[in-house]
Amino acid sequence: MPKKILVLSASPVKNGNTATLVKWFVEGCRKKRAKVEVVQAAFLKYKSNGCTSCRACQKLVKYECVINDDAKPVLAKMAEVDVIVMATPLYFYGASAQLKLVMDRMFSLYKWDNQAGTTETPLRGKTFVLIASAFEDIGLDVLEKVFAITADYSEMKFESLLVPNAGESGDVKKMEDVHKKAVALGRKVA
Repeated sequence: MPKKILVLSASPVKNGNTATLVKWFVEGCRKKRAKVEVVQAAFLKYKSNGCTSCRACQKLVKYECVINDDAKPVLAKMAEVDVIVMATPLYFYGASAQLKLVMDRMFSLYKWDNQAGTTETPLRGKTFVLIASAFEDIGLDVLEKVFAITADYSEMKFESLLVPNAGESGDVKKMEDVHKKAVALGRKVA
């Protein structure tokens, strides 16, 4: 059965380093006949700037956000796929704001019973992948830690492709070794 893979590409630059890395990763996934959907997270229309902490999602049986905007179906897809990929440039030692808006809304994909000390999530057992690039060679370890902790907390497998010294937007296209690594990662998770 081909794996279902959801890629959130979170750079506002349509043909830059992040878009290139996603393209190469998807190339690898498709070699294994995976079903891949790429969502341009930077261009989703939001009604709120991230999670509003209304906690209404905790009262629902389904794992879904109650805010009806472009992020809602993306969150629903996260619960249905085998692999969730988040691709982002490094901005001030973190993910792009466009990706963070979706990540904060992932709150709706967890059900906490604080009295029993339990957490349920449809993310358990999935693979969580971070693809990230940075202009220089500092900061990617800080970014990766957030994603690795999220994967661990959610009992997901974690993979990453970190590209330091990627240079300015589009410069990564000159890095054949990175191309090979991105394709290989796509094949691996597919």
